[in-house]
Amino acid sequence: MALLEIDNLDVRYGLDDAEAATAVRAVDDVSLAIERGETFGLVGESGCGKTTLGKSIINLLDENGVVAGGTIQFKGQDLAELSDPAIRDVRWAEIATISQSAMNGLNPVYKVGDQITEAILRHEPETGTQEADEQARELLERVGIDGARADDFAHEFSGGMKQRAVIAMAIACDPDLIIADEPTTALDVIVQDAVLQELEDLQEELGISLLIISHDISVIAETCDRVGVMYGGKLMELGPTEAVFEEPANPYTLGLRNSFPDIESTGEQLVSIPGTPPTLEDPEPGCRFRDRCPFAVAECKSEHPPLTNVEGSPGHASACYRLDALAEMRERATEEETWRR
Repeated sequence: MALLEIDNLDVRYGLDDAEAATAVRAVDDVSLAIERGETFGLVGESGCGKTTLGKSIINLLDENGVVAGGTIQFKGQDLAELSDPAIRDVRWAEIATISQSAMNGLNPVYKVGDQITEAILRHEPETGTQEADEQARELLERVGIDGARADDFAHEFSGGMKQRAVIAMAIACDPDLIIADEPTTALDVIVQDAVLQELEDLQEELGISLLIISHDISVIAETCDRVGVMYGGKLMELGPTEAVFEEPANPYTLGLRNSFPDIESTGEQLVSIPGTPPTLEDPEPGCRFRDRCPFAVAECKSEHPPLTNVEGSPGHASACYRLDALAEMRERATEEETWRR
């Protein structure tokens, strides 16, 4: 059994005091699994539902959000069924999170070390305050920060140090899974690389699983074993990272790859995907990507395609009705005029 198994997850947000179960479908019928020790990536445009999926795992949705259907099995228990006190016991102790804009997540009026100590004492009450303080310093050392800096405040840390401090807090209680939402946002490329390497080293050392959520393809490509591509609340493609990015099997993934710069192809014009993502408030039937897809056919208007195995690519699946024309789509997707219809 996988460490985390998400089946047919349906997450909705209410608008204007509407019932969340009848409003915006932020995550719609998504299924995926994360194995022990695996690094899994979720990638897609802003608003595609990837952050909502991450928050739903440990019930950190906004007040107007609700898991309206599906299951979130973690080590055999359905997290979606847990009470608030029970899910609080799971957070940090078993599933930790590095939230989006984590650099602003540290409390400015408490010392950095005290914030790490607080997490330890909450979930390991048998640990004394002095011992927890020592652990906090050791954790900072582990992520490359002088332990003496535990007595400093967040404003005395650089952006990269703040990010590392949040990582130290995430591993404080030896969790089985860490959810890292945009872990390199607002960092320069040198610090980004250092932070990603730190996560990789910790994963190997501690045997934890990682769920990395990002709109940055390069981050996912560098760090993840498998990847899921989301669009409009749906999972469009799923598989080994190399297969998904080297041989995409979905028009949306092909479009994403076109719009991302390649350092080996200097001077080439990037090709963006025309149009805008669909509204998720009572979405129309059919493939979510069909209005922006240059390969759409009449069948795409009927219902959203199921994830279907890609022939000759083990563990690789795509939600597309045109897999029989995959070679043609890959060739035409590189041409700018294909997207300028």
